[in-house]
Amino acid sequence: MAVAFKEWFVVCEALGMGAQDVIIRKGGIHEGRGGFEFTHDSFYLFPTLFHKQQAQVREPAHKWMPQTQKKLWDLGEIVPVKYRCTVERSELLTDWEAVLELSDRHVYTEALVRERFDWEGKGMAAGCINVAYVTTEVLVESLEVPYSKPHGGCRSWIEL
Repeated sequence: MAVAFKEWFVVCEALGMGAQDVIIRKGGIHEGRGGFEFTHDSFYLFPTLFHKQQAQVREPAHKWMPQTQKKLWDLGEIVPVKYRCTVERSELLTDWEAVLELSDRHVYTEALVRERFDWEGKGMAAGCINVAYVTTEVLVESLEVPYSKPHGGCRSWIEL
């Protein structure tokens, strides 16, 4: 089974187009007691639809917004998986200034990153955030993945 990382559609595109080379993540509700970690050295990017993506990424990334107003993929709908990431290194940052130094390497708004940095719960402490420094490969042929129930929910890692 291939592993995929769920990320907003617009962020997947930013990574694939070379406008972003870090992934910043606090974690999802279903990450377990230990919280979130970048546990895979490489993974596919599974694009998610989320109605507030545009408000939470900076304006230059708006051009990569999905051409749909849907909030979720429909069961059985084909999800185009176009990118694969390799983690060069990952770390847990606990210094807000160090997080701010990454701002030219991603498309997220500062407000979103700050909210994630400050969030506490599900095994994750406030005042920290996970960062993966990645290289992103554009697949020669996209994977066409039929959306199914295991792809849903607030989890970061899924199997394709």
